[in-house]
Amino acid sequence: MAGGTESVVRGTCNRTRSPREGSILVAPSLEAGLYDAIVASRAVVCGAGGLTGHMQSLCRGRGIPVLRVDEADLADLVGEVTLYLDSESIVVESAPVPQPEPREPRLEDIGSACAVIADLQDIDTINATGPDAARVESFFIREEFICLAAGLSPLDAMDAGPAGIAAYGQAIADRLCGFVDALLPGQRLILRMLDLRSDHAAGVTETAPVAVEPNPEMGLHGARWLVGSATYRQALHAMLAALRKRLGDEADRVELSVPFVTDEVEFAQLREHLRLPEGTPLSAFVETPSAVHATTALCAAGVSELFVGIKDLVQFYLAADRGNHLVADTYRTRHPAVLDGVRRVVESARAAGTPVRVFSLASDLAHYLEHLPTPDGYMMCTAELQQLILRSGRQREPQPQM
Repeated sequence: MAGGTESVVRGTCNRTRSPREGSILVAPSLEAGLYDAIVASRAVVCGAGGLTGHMQSLCRGRGIPVLRVDEADLADLVGEVTLYLDSESIVVESAPVPQPEPREPRLEDIGSACAVIADLQDIDTINATGPDAARVESFFIREEFICLAAGLSPLDAMDAGPAGIAAYGQAIADRLCGFVDALLPGQRLILRMLDLRSDHAAGVTETAPVAVEPNPEMGLHGARWLVGSATYRQALHAMLAALRKRLGDEADRVELSVPFVTDEVEFAQLREHLRLPEGTPLSAFVETPSAVHATTALCAAGVSELFVGIKDLVQFYLAADRGNHLVADTYRTRHPAVLDGVRRVVESARAAGTPVRVFSLASDLAHYLEHLPTPDGYMMCTAELQQLILRSGRQREPQPQM
């Protein structure tokens, strides 16, 4: 479900929920409560889940490979095991076999690169790759990932009155300040505002009420939750004030993005609800079919930039749950209907003069470059983008003369 920087990984199985550095985490499924164990692992083996689930995306961003097997086979994974990612197989007590490195497009092909990150370490990873790191123009992070890394419970904080709301805003700002300090000149940070589904919220919330929804993916989250939350607006303003106080004009390097927006009406309602300072740029994620068809109207409504969220877009175009391995054959990131939707967004945004960036898995990038009109740039997870940068640098190195 996610690759890494190595084709073969060997390690000791960790069947607990506790972090064990460098181990191979074995779990029935991936969920937010395993965050610490996941980020400490060298690889993950699970029995359920989909290609682009949130925790799988976290693993992809950190370069942690994820392999799914039949849940009944998990019991056999004990002691030392070897994961062969190319053949999607596992051998117990086996030595690794070198595998060829797959070919990738060049960095120059993807325009203005945006790295999808989970924490500060990811910015350092990209910016340590050498001169080509300057081609990464932006870093994108989900607010809920900041909460996980900082041990924050957003709904509990916003249910705790003015003091809790202010503390939450300050805590997010403190993390973002560290991110800004790590940026190179010309780079910026895009914060995707809180998009906490009810099933995920239930796992990180202790005191605040959480609705039980029959289908959380299509429930009260993203822009439709934000537009109804006065406490989130207060927390957001506390965060923005703390950023401005500490960073001054450098606070402008942090930009906000609307998650899971339906159309231009919802975008305009949220913009008005948030009461952002005049001139504050506000971008949006296109990850529903309705937003695809509203692209021109979103641009006219003043969206500063568009990000095409392939993972959710595939799910809703094909009616295939991205977290359900039973429909993995239906969930296709190169499906013609999906590519037609992405093409519409790119062409409409470019016609309106609005910057547009498309998310891509490394395995899909060459296909997208060949079959889609050119966006302003591509978004990729940290480890995959790092490998592309390093590989492109090696390709440009002068070859020894024979």
